[in-house]
Amino acid sequence: MRYGHFDDEAREYVIETPHTPYPWINYLGSQDFFGLVSHTGGGYSFYRDAKLRRLTRYRYNNVPVDDGGRYFSINDGGDVWSPSYRPYKKELDSFETRHGMGYTRITGSRGGVTASVLLFVPVGVNAEVHRVELRNDTEAVKELALFSFLEFNLWNAEDDQTNYQRNLSIGEVEVVDGAIYHKTEYRERRNHYAVYGVNAPIDGFDTDRDTFLGFGNGFHEAAVPHAGVSGDSMASGWYPIASHHLKVTLEPGESKAFTFVLGYLENDQDAKWEQPGIINKVGAHELLASFATDEDTLASFAELNAYWDGLLGSYTVESGDERLDRSVNIWNQYQCMVTYNMSRSASFFETGMGRGMGFRDSSQDLLGFVHLVPERARERILDIAATQFEDGSAYHQYQPLTKRGNHVLGSGFNDDPLWLILGVAAYIKETGDFAILDEMVPFDNDESKARSLMEHLRRSFDHPLEKAGPHGLPLIGRADWNDCLNLNCFSTEPGESFQTTGNKTGGVAESVLIAGMFASIGPEYAALARHRGDLAEAERAEAAIAGMKAAVLEHGWDGDWFTRAFDYYGNPVGSHLNEEGKIWIEPQGFCVMGGIGVETGQAARALDSVRERLNTPHGIVLLNPAYTEYRVELGEVSTYPPGYKENAGIFCHNNPWIIIGETVLGRAEIAWEYWKQIAPAYREEQSEVHRLEPYVYAQMIAGKDASRHGEAKNSWLTGTASWNFVAVSQHLLGVRPDYDGLIVDPCIGAEIGEFTVRRVVRGATYVIHVVNSGGKGASLTVDGEPVDGMHVPYAAPGSVVQVEAVV
Repeated sequence: MRYGHFDDEAREYVIETPHTPYPWINYLGSQDFFGLVSHTGGGYSFYRDAKLRRLTRYRYNNVPVDDGGRYFSINDGGDVWSPSYRPYKKELDSFETRHGMGYTRITGSRGGVTASVLLFVPVGVNAEVHRVELRNDTEAVKELALFSFLEFNLWNAEDDQTNYQRNLSIGEVEVVDGAIYHKTEYRERRNHYAVYGVNAPIDGFDTDRDTFLGFGNGFHEAAVPHAGVSGDSMASGWYPIASHHLKVTLEPGESKAFTFVLGYLENDQDAKWEQPGIINKVGAHELLASFATDEDTLASFAELNAYWDGLLGSYTVESGDERLDRSVNIWNQYQCMVTYNMSRSASFFETGMGRGMGFRDSSQDLLGFVHLVPERARERILDIAATQFEDGSAYHQYQPLTKRGNHVLGSGFNDDPLWLILGVAAYIKETGDFAILDEMVPFDNDESKARSLMEHLRRSFDHPLEKAGPHGLPLIGRADWNDCLNLNCFSTEPGESFQTTGNKTGGVAESVLIAGMFASIGPEYAALARHRGDLAEAERAEAAIAGMKAAVLEHGWDGDWFTRAFDYYGNPVGSHLNEEGKIWIEPQGFCVMGGIGVETGQAARALDSVRERLNTPHGIVLLNPAYTEYRVELGEVSTYPPGYKENAGIFCHNNPWIIIGETVLGRAEIAWEYWKQIAPAYREEQSEVHRLEPYVYAQMIAGKDASRHGEAKNSWLTGTASWNFVAVSQHLLGVRPDYDGLIVDPCIGAEIGEFTVRRVVRGATYVIHVVNSGGKGASLTVDGEPVDGMHVPYAAPGSVVQVEAVV
């Protein structure tokens, strides 16, 4: 069952009913100001940091779900409704939400009036724009009352939801010339404020929530819209909001448009006040003046569309399969950009209060957006590296506003350092910017401890070697990539956090996954050393990698698959010796990606075991059999019910590792099948089962042991986005940058018999036409000349290179 359809030409997903199985959302913003908006108008806005600079309030776990957001209410002769359906839930004559690239348009009609709300964040502007257009579709004059509404958050989202003894006394606003200014806490340490204005004269306003709603009322029975007149209320403590009232007269067939602007402004500390107690509003006046006319608004929206035209032109495919094309050309890359901006901080599953930017998360996200905004990828790399410690370990997270390490979560996740190498390698392959390796980067943000980025990578490379266990495999530390496998946690206290409590340390618990990562990612470090002429370091690294591969085959091979780990007592995890959790997905993927057992047969056997034991029609589960009871030596993974999340759920983030592994072995049909199983566009027809957005990946799909097998959770902010883009663009379609040229090595099912990839890299354009028979190993012709191998040297900027490939 579908609830909408893709409009590929417009790059939009069109939702045709408000009654989706869950709120389907979109993201607004691409630089510093962001918003989340659902297809019925829910969500919130923030500047840079969803915890520390939250502009509007949103309540998670609310009943009904998705109540509160940006609402525009229409009173048409006593009939009160909204084009977003919510909050009034009045039946509409028509409803449509179009989620596009950085914007959402919600349109509804009722009683002969059509209302359309366009929401977007302009390029380079710290504001959210709401363009509201009303049209009279009748043959009679319409006298309408239009009311805007949003509820201000008191900046720190966590404090806003907890510190009521203070917060209910501090709310302050100003109203000047129809613009509503939110200045709570501005009198003290803050130098920032918010404004919500409209480019038309207003007939009233409200800034006090109880006045607007009526005490004890829900959003759906708001007193002011039902009365048809504002209360002109001034908030003083309690709950500050912003609402404008506009009287709108429409002749038959007439349309009128209004632009509402929610902006974030900062003043220098010595220029905070216009006069005592009155905000210096110069910045706000300039912001609102830039959207004074409808032409201004539409020009800004056109600039946003042009921005996305430019971004999405770096990698495109034409295959004849519209689901593949839209996935690669539009939605997967779009999700990669959103995930770059948000990391794992703010979605309808992540509140924006509990997590910052992840070290491993952001390093992996680089893989999916580096070709889109390489200059911002460079900045992100340096930010991440600055949170590393001198021993090569790192803060697991940092706050985007301060770029400082998160002390609450701390360090000790022993896979973190290797991901930095992978991210840096991806950036250099894309840009050729080897100079970044000479950038001086502090350890723990202490400039006195600054060393070159290459030195940071050396310490990342050495970290697994220096923290090795009795089998010569890397120690897992507090956890590796799978945080829920807290081997040393031993938590027995109810409510205790598995990720923030101190773990037992015995120097025994080892990770085969980190060993596989070392085999897969380590060669990138060796290659960088070789490119810098440091042959001794490259040879040292290559010897260490060879030793790690040997250790995995000797101690980490279980007979039919790779073992997952060794626990605190030295017992294997992910072994035929275990009753539950015999086989895990992660080491099968990364060990094969690292070439372990490829020549000697273990790699093929491991992936055969994945197919036999882990695969389902909805994707590959993380482990099997599922854990049915809590195992104190394993920790959080065994706390989930069977089939959910890490306990045998389909954790989509690691499915691409198996897909890539299958391409390493040249098994194109299997790799293609696996990719389609979790690709959102291929799951659209089963949206009533999947439940979440059919245009972006979810983190998890319930596994075969779950009661709701195939149901997704936690969409949008997941490393699934970047890894699936890597899998499909670089390994299935087979076009990936290397240090000295493009590699063209397709390995995709014969169903895609012919396709053309257009790839822009380092200023040149490569048009790669592939004739495919479903195998691996392409014969290449470059500009009409046959070449040996799969390597296309980089051309001069401005060049157009024609490549023919026959698989």
